[in-house]
Amino acid sequence: MPEAKVQPTPRGDVVRDLVFVVALTLISSAVSAYFELSEWLYTRTRQWEALQLDELPVALIALTLGLVWFSQRRHRRTRSELAARQRAEARLARALAENRELAQRHLLMQEAERKHLARELHDELGQYLNAIKLDAVSIRDHAAGDPAFAVKSAAAIIASADHVHIAVSDMIRRLRPVGLDELGLTAAIESCVDSWRQRAPNTRFSLSFDGKLDGLGESLDLTVYRLIQEALTNCQRHAAAGRVEISLQRRTAPNAEELVLSVADDGRGMVLGEQKPGFGVSGMQERVEMMGGAFSLLSEPGRGLTLKAHLPVHRRVA
Repeated sequence: MPEAKVQPTPRGDVVRDLVFVVALTLISSAVSAYFELSEWLYTRTRQWEALQLDELPVALIALTLGLVWFSQRRHRRTRSELAARQRAEARLARALAENRELAQRHLLMQEAERKHLARELHDELGQYLNAIKLDAVSIRDHAAGDPAFAVKSAAAIIASADHVHIAVSDMIRRLRPVGLDELGLTAAIESCVDSWRQRAPNTRFSLSFDGKLDGLGESLDLTVYRLIQEALTNCQRHAAAGRVEISLQRRTAPNAEELVLSVADDGRGMVLGEQKPGFGVSGMQERVEMMGGAFSLLSEPGRGLTLKAHLPVHRRVA
């Protein structure tokens, strides 16, 4: 939305007002000359010459010019304040529009996640639970006189149960990284990267840590973990990268501390600004900004993409 501007005064109004002022001046001059007002005023005030009343017109002219200058100053100040208010209203309107867009994206992301979980529950858990039930029914109905059939069906139940356990564990890791609570941030990130090494054996992942990364707080730990998780997901889906480098540093300064996260790949890259970022990138940027940090993407077609996030570390009082 463009910034609102103060509309200029129509030219016709200026000309009309100027004509009115000139006409009023000429009429006043003609009336004064016809009735000889200056002579009349001089005659009437001669007896008070000591009070210098004949100099009153000069003082009135000075007062008039002063009032004109005063009104012009007030007019310019009013226009300036009006323009500032319109600019503030335009910024507020843009902020409200962005908030509505973010809210819509949140809803879409939430519905997409629910749809994904529902599909996995149906495809993974539903089918295997149904297979377990069928094997159990077969054991009940047919295994009384055939021990080999019972053993085979029991093995099928065990395999299906193992698959269900793996699927449920994977869902739980996506919903909440268990290792983050039990092992800490660095161990949880290493576990996440190890799982991606198994999923993408043709991609080389490198991981480096620098600085003290313990005791950052649950919100900051979870933000860093989700950023890495989403960045690796985007690399796998869109980048076709052969190498992914992940770096997490804690930088200490006299008055502030920050975490610097970098995830760089050598994939396809992209032209920044030509298209709207997807839900994943928008979600990462929003997470960083909610923590008071700064988020940036660096990329060129064919030269990979680098994600950088600067997150402030708030010292906690023991």
